[in-house]
Amino acid sequence: MDDRQIGTTELTTWSHMSDEDLLLEYRAIGDEGMFAQLVHRYERELYSYLRRYLNDASLAEDAFQATFLQVHLKCDQFDTDRKFRPWLYSIATNQAIDSQRRNRRHKAVSLDRNNRKDSDDQVGTLLEMMENRQPGPLAELEAGERQAWVRNAVESLPDQYRAPVTLIYYQGLKYQEAAEILGIPVGTAKSRMHTAILKLNEMWVASNPHGTEYGHA
Repeated sequence: MDDRQIGTTELTTWSHMSDEDLLLEYRAIGDEGMFAQLVHRYERELYSYLRRYLNDASLAEDAFQATFLQVHLKCDQFDTDRKFRPWLYSIATNQAIDSQRRNRRHKAVSLDRNNRKDSDDQVGTLLEMMENRQPGPLAELEAGERQAWVRNAVESLPDQYRAPVTLIYYQGLKYQEAAEILGIPVGTAKSRMHTAILKLNEMWVASNPHGTEYGHA
């Protein structure tokens, strides 16, 4: 069997291994191919998360590289009772926070307005802001501008609120998963998500020339 066949066999074997087993095997024998397999599995998903979190492609790429460098450096610290994915996201979130703090990209946002009453922890206001129910090119332009506004507004949130929004809303993680990644109770994750949506809604109302919530006359 030549080297190419051996490589193909290894790739086939690795593709059937769990993330946790791959990391543990990499930790044991240091095979770079195993590490590359882990990077390949998460490169699109994790970069997308970091891109949304940081709202900057260059910062996201740097944070992505830094994340997997930390995975390499800290693989000996991986708890075998944990899942790899939340551990990876926890590292990535910390790298994103550090990146933003270093670059000082986010601006202080006044949040002194009174919170508006809402009856559900899973508030739909953010989704409504990004939806468009009107046909035609002008409506499409409005929807694009609204999405840009939401991205910038999410970026301006304090770290403790931006992280849950990015993990739960954009990445589609469950509250339990997000809580594990952030190292907080599930109830706290829900509370922070709820508060984040209220703050975003306040900013939307403040930026709306008519001073009304999106979707209301």
